[in-house]
Amino acid sequence: MSLDQLSINTIRVLSIDAVQKANSGHPGLPMGAAPMAYVLWTRYLKHNPADPKWIDRDRFVLSGGHGSMLLYSLLHLTGYDLSLDELKSFRQWGSKTPGHPEYGAAPGVETTTGPLGQGFGTAVGMAMAEAHLSARFGSVIDHHTYVLASDGDMMEGVASEAASLAGHLGLGKLICLYDSNDITLDGRASVSFSENVTQRFDAYGWHTQRVTDGNDVEAIDAAIRAARAETGRPSLIEVKTIIGYGSPNKHGTAKAHGNPLGKDEVAATKRNLGFPEDRDFYIPDEALNHFREAVEKGVKAQLEWQKRVDIWADANPKLAKEMADGFTGTLPAGWDRDIPTFGPQDTLATRASAGKALSAIAPNYPALMGGSADLNSSTETALKGMGDFENPALAQDANEEGTVGGGWDYAGRNIHFGVREHAMAAACNGMALHGGIRPYGATFFNFVDYMKPALRISCLTEAPVIYVFTHDSVGLGEDGPTHQPIEQLATLRATPHMTVIRPGDANEAAEAWRVTVEHQHGPVALVLTRQKVPTLDRTVFAPAEGLRRGAYVLRDTSDPDVVLIATGSEVSLIVDAQKLLAEQKVRARLVSMPSWELFDAQTADYREHVLPPEVKKLAVEAGASLGWHKYVGSDGDVIALDHFGASAPYETIYKNFGLTPEHIANRALALLGRPSIAPPDSSVPAEGATKPSEGHS
Repeated sequence: MSLDQLSINTIRVLSIDAVQKANSGHPGLPMGAAPMAYVLWTRYLKHNPADPKWIDRDRFVLSGGHGSMLLYSLLHLTGYDLSLDELKSFRQWGSKTPGHPEYGAAPGVETTTGPLGQGFGTAVGMAMAEAHLSARFGSVIDHHTYVLASDGDMMEGVASEAASLAGHLGLGKLICLYDSNDITLDGRASVSFSENVTQRFDAYGWHTQRVTDGNDVEAIDAAIRAARAETGRPSLIEVKTIIGYGSPNKHGTAKAHGNPLGKDEVAATKRNLGFPEDRDFYIPDEALNHFREAVEKGVKAQLEWQKRVDIWADANPKLAKEMADGFTGTLPAGWDRDIPTFGPQDTLATRASAGKALSAIAPNYPALMGGSADLNSSTETALKGMGDFENPALAQDANEEGTVGGGWDYAGRNIHFGVREHAMAAACNGMALHGGIRPYGATFFNFVDYMKPALRISCLTEAPVIYVFTHDSVGLGEDGPTHQPIEQLATLRATPHMTVIRPGDANEAAEAWRVTVEHQHGPVALVLTRQKVPTLDRTVFAPAEGLRRGAYVLRDTSDPDVVLIATGSEVSLIVDAQKLLAEQKVRARLVSMPSWELFDAQTADYREHVLPPEVKKLAVEAGASLGWHKYVGSDGDVIALDHFGASAPYETIYKNFGLTPEHIANRALALLGRPSIAPPDSSVPAEGATKPSEGHS
C-alpha cells in the first residue's frame, strides 16, 4: 500500500471508529471524501497547527458539517491540539468533537457548520475578507479559502445566493471541492436533484472542473493546481465520490450516510482497507509521521511570512497598525470622536440619525465595512467616499468611481450584496470570523426572516456581526403587512447571544452605534424606524447614555403611580401620555428600554430601581407582546400588536391600532382602576388594539 493510500485509509478508519464508538454520526462523507481532503491538507493547505490563528493561513470550511469526523481526523493527524482521546469522545458531553463542527470547540475549526449551505456562504465571506485585506495591505495578506461542500449544500438556497455573489465578485482565491456522491439521507439524490451543478456554476461565472474518480489522487491534485492558477474567478471542482467508500456492503448507499456502519461492517471495512480488525483508532506510524510534517512546514511558512511582514511594517507603520488593530479587534483612538449629537429641532427617523452616526464612525474605524441587500438609499448605510467593494474587472474604466465615490475595487468598503439577504448574513459571518474586518449588513427588518439561519450561526459562533434593520414596524406605513414586522423583535430576542437595540430617538440611535461597535463578542441588531420621530430635549430628559444599560429612567416623578415603558418610536408616545396622565393627577415614570439583553445584564438592584416591583407597569411597543410580561409582571399591561398590519399612512395605522398617547393614558388609568380621560376611540376597544377588518389587505 502506498503512503498516500495508507494515509487516506487512516482518515477513513479513524472516522468510522469514532462514529461507531459514539453509536451516532455520519461515516459516509469522510470515507468518500478522504482522498480530496488528504491531497488538499498535505499538498496545498497553508496552515500552522502550532498557531491555528495565524492571520495569513488558508481557511478550510467543511460545509457538509455532518461529516465532522473528516475534519477532526485531519486536525488530530496534522498536529493540532486535538488529542486522540477527544476523537474517542466524539459527540459526547464536554468534548472538543461535537456532532457538527463548532467554532471555538477545537483549534482549527474555522466556523460552525451543519445547517447545509451555511459553510459555503461563510466561506464566500472569508474570501471577500481576504480580497479586501489583500487590496489594502498588499502581499502580506495572500491566502486561499477552501470549502468542501456536499450535494445537500448545493441544494440549499443560501449556497446559490452566495455562489452568484462570489462569481460576480470574481473571488479567485475561493476554491470549492464538491463531494458529488449522488446520495442524500433519503436515498439517491436523483429523486429530488437532477441539475448539472457545474453548468450552473459556469453560469455564475465560476471556473469549473470535474474529477470523475474521487480516488484518483493525481487527478485531484491537478484540479486543485489548475484552480489555484485561476486568479480571476472562483473555482468549483466537482469530485465524483462513492459515499462510504471501503464498506463492502454499504458503500454507495444511504445506509452509509447518517448511521454507524455497525460492528461487523466496521470489521469488514477495516479488512477491506488493509487495517487490523481488532485495533480501534489505529494510526500507522508511517501515516502519522507523514501527516505531522504539517507542523514543521507550518512553522516555517509562518516564520517566512513574519519576516516579510516585519519589513513591510517598517515601511508602512500606519497600515501595519491598522492591520493589527483589525485582527485583534482593537478600536483606534478617537474612533467615536465625530459621532453627532442632536437637539429638539432635529426630527429624524432613527434610520437617518443612525446613518449619520455610521458615516461619522467609518473614517475613524478602517476595519468597518459592509452594505445592504440592494437598499442603501433606504437603510442609509452607504459609506460616502469609501469606495465600492467590487470586481475590478467589471469597472467601466480605470477611473470608475462606483456608486458612492472612492473607487471600484476590492479595497472599497461598500459591499453591494444585491437582493440576497441570506447570503449577506452568511458572508458577514465569514468576514467576521476571518478577522481583520468588522462587517455590517442592512435590510428591512421584516426580511430578517430571509436570513435567520445565518443569523443563528452569528449567535452560535458569537461572531461580531452588525445587523442594521430599518423599517422596523407598522410605522413604515403604506407598504402594508407584507413589509411590516410584527413577530421579528420577539424572534431576535429569543435567540441566545443576540443583542437587540431599538433606539427611541436620534441621540439614542447615535449611542446605539457607539455601544454596538464596542460590543465585540456576539452579533448586534440595530432596529430602526422609517418614520420620523421627535428628538427629546436632553436638558429635560435623562441623557441618551442610559441606553448602555438597556433601560433607564427617561423622566421621573416622585412616588410614581405607574411606570410607562417603551422602545423605539413608541418612546415619544409615552412622553405625550405622561402629560395627559399628569392632568389626571397620575404620576407616571417614563422608562426607555431599547435593549432587553443589555438591561438583563445589569445588577438586580439597578433593574429594580428602574422597574420597581411594587409599582404597576405598562409597556408599549409596535410589535408582538410575547416576552413583555417578564418586565411588567402579572399585574401589569402591554399595548402591542399580536396581529399583522395594514396598508395606510402610519399615523392612521397607529390610531387604529391603539398606538396613541390617549389610548396609552387610558390603559394606564384602567390599570390603576381609574376612569378614562374620555370615551375610547371606537376603533380601539378597551382591551387593546384591533385587527384590520375582514378582507383588509
